[in-house]
Amino acid sequence: MILKKFGEIVREQRKKCGYSQEELSFHAGLHRTYIGMIERGEKNITLLNIEKIAKALNVKIKELFDEL
Repeated sequence: MILKKFGEIVREQRKKCGYSQEELSFHAGLHRTYIGMIERGEKNITLLNIEKIAKALNVKIKELFDEL
């Protein structure tokens, strides 16, 4: 499932940055529980929020989709 795989990629990138879910949520301007739901594949994330997460992780949006 694409949402689950995308969430796994976000989790991997977050851990590479050394961020907790709370720290990522702060840097992305999103709620901590929303980050958790994305990582578990429970939320169909919008393009705007993908952009926020990519910026917070200091990666290009493309990198979040490379392994889908």
